[in-house]
Amino acid sequence: MNTRKILTYIILLVVMLGNFTACSDSDNYSLNDFRINIATVTYNDSQSYSLLLDNGVKLWPAASNIYYKPHDNQRVFLNYTILSDKQGGYDHYIKINDMWDILTKPIIELTEANADSIGHDPIKINDFWIGNHFINAEFYFNYGGVRPHAINMVQNLQKKQIKNDTLKLELRHNSYNSLSDRLFSGLASFDLKPFRKEDKDSIPIQIKVKDWKGEQTYNLMYKYKHTNKAEVNAKIPTITSNQYR
Repeated sequence: MNTRKILTYIILLVVMLGNFTACSDSDNYSLNDFRINIATVTYNDSQSYSLLLDNGVKLWPAASNIYYKPHDNQRVFLNYTILSDKQGGYDHYIKINDMWDILTKPIIELTEANADSIGHDPIKINDFWIGNHFINAEFYFNYGGVRPHAINMVQNLQKKQIKNDTLKLELRHNSYNSLSDRLFSGLASFDLKPFRKEDKDSIPIQIKVKDWKGEQTYNLMYKYKHTNKAEVNAKIPTITSNQYR
């Protein structure tokens, strides 16, 4: 999906948020209404999948305007219309109007071997938040139009770890020597599930980021044995595509 189309959806969302018809328990849903949320794909097979919103709502795509090849645990922007209330083990059956992938990656270990490719170029953070066991990073970066930039979340085990079991991470950006000072916006999700521990119910997280003013520190709390849900429609950033990976 191109940038103009994505921006159009975001603008339409802002215009229509105040005009959505409230959903009732009587299945009185309008096919003219749509919602845009962040969701996670649950893969069943090559032609069958469901979607989980960050507030825990389970959606079954009973109809779709698009062809989508599902990948398990993939984060997506979802434009959808509700068709029904609870049935078949799902909170709603929906019609998918459109859907496009969010950059979704594991958190990787920073080593001497990958340090150069990971990079350490400036990147500006607009927001970090946790939803459905992912760190979500909304950011700005300078894109020169030569090749997609690399965005990664790393665990730097070369640095001394904090003693209170804080998960120490760094958001890294490789601009590949981009000379542009034009800022683009982006969104990426990084999987936290491998860091859960059976004897704990939460993990404090510290994220270091280098921006144009120097190194910045962000602190989050990952409460994985409690309800870890983001408010639906709370975070729908303006994003671009094809400029980072």
